[in-house]
Amino acid sequence: MTQPVKIFLPEDRYFGPEAAQKWAAQQLYQTVADLPLICPHGHVDPRMFADPDYDLGSPTQLFITPDHYVFRMLYSQGIPLEQLGLSARQGPPAEIDQRKIWQTFADNFHLFRGTPTGMWLNHELRDVFGVTDKLSGATAMAIYDQISHCLAQPAFRPRALFERFKVEVLTTTDMATDTLTHHQAIQESDWGGRILPTFRPDNVFNLDTPDWRSQIETLSQVSGVTIHNYAGFIQAIEARRAFFKEMGATASDHSALTPYTETLSDREAEEIFQRGLQGQAGAEDVTRFTGHMLLETARMSLEDGLVMQLHVGSYRNHNQTIFARFGRDMGADIPTATEYTRNLAPLLNRFGNDPRLTLILFTLDETTYSRELAPLAGHYPILK
Repeated sequence: MTQPVKIFLPEDRYFGPEAAQKWAAQQLYQTVADLPLICPHGHVDPRMFADPDYDLGSPTQLFITPDHYVFRMLYSQGIPLEQLGLSARQGPPAEIDQRKIWQTFADNFHLFRGTPTGMWLNHELRDVFGVTDKLSGATAMAIYDQISHCLAQPAFRPRALFERFKVEVLTTTDMATDTLTHHQAIQESDWGGRILPTFRPDNVFNLDTPDWRSQIETLSQVSGVTIHNYAGFIQAIEARRAFFKEMGATASDHSALTPYTETLSDREAEEIFQRGLQGQAGAEDVTRFTGHMLLETARMSLEDGLVMQLHVGSYRNHNQTIFARFGRDMGADIPTATEYTRNLAPLLNRFGNDPRLTLILFTLDETTYSRELAPLAGHYPILK
């Protein structure tokens, strides 16, 4: 019988191969290797920590169906999402046999060779779950059973893993309309882990959100502000930011296709907002209103001290067939070329010289680092 191939993860696997560079990287890494983790941006569900007995489910439910980095690779090689346990709005039913889904994943695990996702999965399997054999079609069920056994243990509840991984603080990403009930439950519990919310108002800033008017109604309810005009909308946003800050938030987070910013007059903002309420906002309205709200966010951050984070350059839900059948965020987020210098000029000319404000720019376009981001951050006090 052929012996299974072992997972091989050398300690220096993330460093470049050039000897002097690797040596310098190792020296730097050793200074921080044992420090606690500070996780300022993430998408972990706070429910995991609100319930001390939260169950992470089966290996399939943990590794495959919630992770678009995993199932997008398999989909790209012709494997239907239904076979991976994802339910479509119409069409074939989703596979519900957890072992069968895992077997499909394992049969195709070779597709992840040389990818960041593959490196991360192998790290999880070996260092978190103690799996020593490489995942393959032949080892699939034995590894499934080993992970299942681990997940049934108290040591694999989210709170226990939080402590095992030495996480000092972890932030979630929460919509402006979120009541933060799970965060409140965490804070009222006797558990000492620090889980902080982050204010992300994309669902009410972006007029092309599919259910935008419904989101505005919810914003009105949770803020206690009747929203029938732009001024009421701003008042509601400021109220929500204050509530998030009371709950421990230290930052806001924003996603847009481009970093376009523009200062609208109150009249222009009101006219666009009213077209949004009437379902008549056009593409230009969407772009201008989002760009204006980024400036308003910078103003609010100067007043309440929240760090402002901006994620741009992702063409979301690019695959319209998948979007129509499965909904948003199903692995079809594609990077785009991004221009910062002109797009951010209105914001930077208004707020860029005030060191009380911090704006952190994230990018998927690596070509812009030396061309624009480094020169901008090397001049404006607010930019990181």
